[in-house]
Amino acid sequence: MSDAAQPTAAEVRAAAEAVKTALDRHLAAVERRTGEDDPAVYEAFNELAAAAEEYDELLYDRYDEVTPFEIPGAEDALPPYTGPEEPNALSVLIRRDYAVAEPQRLLAQARRVEDADADGPLESSAGTVHGALGVLFGEFEPDEIASRHKEFGLEEGDSTLWVTAADEPAEPGEWLETPFEQVDPQRVVCRFDVSSVFDDEPDEDDAEEDLRLDAELPGELDDDEELEPLDAER
Repeated sequence: MSDAAQPTAAEVRAAAEAVKTALDRHLAAVERRTGEDDPAVYEAFNELAAAAEEYDELLYDRYDEVTPFEIPGAEDALPPYTGPEEPNALSVLIRRDYAVAEPQRLLAQARRVEDADADGPLESSAGTVHGALGVLFGEFEPDEIASRHKEFGLEEGDSTLWVTAADEPAEPGEWLETPFEQVDPQRVVCRFDVSSVFDDEPDEDDAEEDLRLDAELPGELDDDEELEPLDAER
């Protein structure tokens, strides 16, 4: 940032005062709350989050310093839960993103799946990346793909998991065309996100583990290398 664009010391001080005011309002809202999901507490929380984020940015721009705490931004916070206290049903929504990092490995693994299937198709589907993905995701459960993604030439991206409460189970087939469009944020029981934007610098232990994994996973598969285990019944 150029010197001309830097905030003034007075602006940083004003942002710090705004954080103090937001802290007082948040505590007062908590002390007066009428229930576990009091909207006044939710609003005060968002105001505190916005004030803290503003102060942190100005502090860094002016003095190249950061605060020792993090408060989630208002846009990341879920609204108060308004679903049933004792849900009769639930839905688990999961999205996992991958990059095809090693296409040749992906193709080789898909061919091995087809070769191991005595009743496989007469014409191979594993000749293209598109076809190979269909073969692998048809053979393995998504959780197994997630745990073995490097074996399949994939690289993990962001992922999110939402658990939502429902009064009754959905009718069979009614949401299959639009699985994520009818989610009510106020019925989300819990949410777990994994993203590279949250990652800090890897420590030495993580780096050593990554090196060990890379050493054990060559880019090319030998002709006699086996993919274990295979679920012969799928």
